Amino acid sequence: MSQLSYPVSSDTTPRPTTASLSIGAWTSRNLFAGPVHIALTIAIAILAFYAAKFLADWAFLDATWVGGRRSDCTGGGACWAFVVNRFGQFVYGFYPPPQRWRVDLVMAALAGGIAALLLPWTPRKRLIAVTMLTASPLVDFWLLRGGLLGLAPVETDRWGGLMLTLVVGVTGVVGSFPLGIVLALGRRSELPAIRLMSAAFIELWRGVPLVTVLFMATVMLPFFLPHGVRFNELALALIGITVFAGAFLAEVIRGGLQAVPRGQYEAASALGLGYWQTTAMIVLPQALEKVIPGIVNNAIALFKDTTLVMIVGLFDILNIAAAGAADPLWLGSNAEGYVFVGLVFWLICFGLSRYSQAVERRLNADQRR
Repeated sequence: MSQLSYPVSSDTTPRPTTASLSIGAWTSRNLFAGPVHIALTIAIAILAFYAAKFLADWAFLDATWVGGRRSDCTGGGACWAFVVNRFGQFVYGFYPPPQRWRVDLVMAALAGGIAALLLPWTPRKRLIAVTMLTASPLVDFWLLRGGLLGLAPVETDRWGGLMLTLVVGVTGVVGSFPLGIVLALGRRSELPAIRLMSAAFIELWRGVPLVTVLFMATVMLPFFLPHGVRFNELALALIGITVFAGAFLAEVIRGGLQAVPRGQYEAASALGLGYWQTTAMIVLPQALEKVIPGIVNNAIALFKDTTLVMIVGLFDILNIAAAGAADPLWLGSNAEGYVFVGLVFWLICFGLSRYSQAVERRLNADQRR
């Protein structure tokens, strides 16, 4: 019986990897390997130089930082005086200045909670996370809304700026999480009625754009309510965003549930665990761990979609920038306002992305032990 033979390369010398190359060798191989590479490298370097020079001149060297109106910006660069002058509105919207300490307190608590979750040596992280998802939103709403225990009431139509953006984003993420879990479990249920209802709910909300949801919630819904019944517009927008985000998150979590090996269910059954015990203690933790990137992607997309609330008349940070640039004193300041808003969004979304990567690395390290 003849034996099959496979060609084996006689060259057993290990090839140098990109990481093992020196900077000079890597540059020679990737940037100056031939005439075409050299021409492209030089052209891109020239373009990058002039782009960086233009950006540095516009944003820093020729910029104006102090002034009371657009005409005070005579440097030829960015008019950051617009952002400095309107910084209070960018952050607090139309919140009364004497009460802004309440917004600062809420933001400080949010930042402190996130920092505690980021630090690897923080004890009782699970308790902190549960507190941030349950009790913290209620306390924050009481602080911002007031009206109880001596706090002066501040109507939601005076909320705005970065504060309103965070309220909408955090509420959407926190509210959509339990809804997404319930819908995902319902779609994998063995009961046909629950499975069909969950699938119909998810497909209904996933099939329409968020703009339509916000318009229906804040403009069309009041026409179907009894005379004299009127809901808060911000509350309607928050409910619409939460339901919309929950439908998308449900499909992400369902993917994680499907990725849990069948043996995990069988092992739980062999231990005598019921459906809810198996789901809560074994299946769901593994499923959520597998879809961390998808959950973070949903959170980032939802946070950026919060700018759509401007179409229903809410003054989020983007709408504040547009309204400020329409002021006759600051006409022509759109670029500075949008650059500032874009920078704020980038910092928050980039921070979320890096945090999710850190969580993934930590979980992978725990699994290798």
